[in-house]
Amino acid sequence: MLAVTAAFGLLLAACGTSATPQLAGNTGPVASSAAPSSSTSESTSKQPATTRPSTTQPTTTTPPKPKPKPEQKDTVEPASAGNTTPCKDTARACIDLSANKAWIMADGKVVAGPVPITHGRKGWLTPPGTFRVSVKRPMHYSSIFNNAKMPWSVFFNGGIAFHQGSLREKSHGCIHLSPSAAKQFYNHLSNGDIVHVVP
Repeated sequence: MLAVTAAFGLLLAACGTSATPQLAGNTGPVASSAAPSSSTSESTSKQPATTRPSTTQPTTTTPPKPKPKPEQKDTVEPASAGNTTPCKDTARACIDLSANKAWIMADGKVVAGPVPITHGRKGWLTPPGTFRVSVKRPMHYSSIFNNAKMPWSVFFNGGIAFHQGSLREKSHGCIHLSPSAAKQFYNHLSNGDIVHVVP
């Protein structure tokens, strides 16, 4: 058996491969228990001693994951005491274009809000002023912009309405609200109610 192992080692050495046989499933060389034969003792004694490679895996550091961006909350904040809006006390809805906020009001006091909004982009700016609710539709489809859905539409200035829409992209003049805020504005406002829009 010793002779077979030594012969196997010589054959591998001749191919330029390590003279230590590998066991299946082992990741490192296995030390042979066979002593070198007398014919190979001289050549093996001149080779530098090899060290067994470490089986420990190198430590790697995982870069920290980027923090997710906070999403817009789809809730309406509770009312604050009194009228702390920039709008008239007669308004049932108040829009502050520069602050991108809107409120629901009753009898000069805030009922709900502020809620985040987006409004008209360049070329489609939302005009400031005092207006009245004219039409309400739970689902309106735009006749101008590819039949786009406008859930919970409350029109107060011609084709300009409150409705559910993107809070990241500006509109074509309408006031975009989150789904829950749009539904709340729809339920609160009635035809003839005053909507005050401040720049």
